[in-house]
Amino acid sequence: MFSTGQLIFGILFFVAFAIIIGYQYRKDLRLHKRYYKGTIWVLIAFIGFIGMIAAIKYIFM
Repeated sequence: MFSTGQLIFGILFFVAFAIIIGYQYRKDLRLHKRYYKGTIWVLIAFIGFIGMIAAIKYIFM
């Protein structure tokens, strides 16, 4: 499906992207706490929805 080089690039890109996003989030944490209260529930719902779609896919395969 993907070549070894593509998989390595994808993994490294994801790791670098996650580190950069985490760093930026930490810099703005005070503002996030003030303006974005309760958004963790949206993230949990989104992850749960994606998990549910994946579970349904594998159940009916």
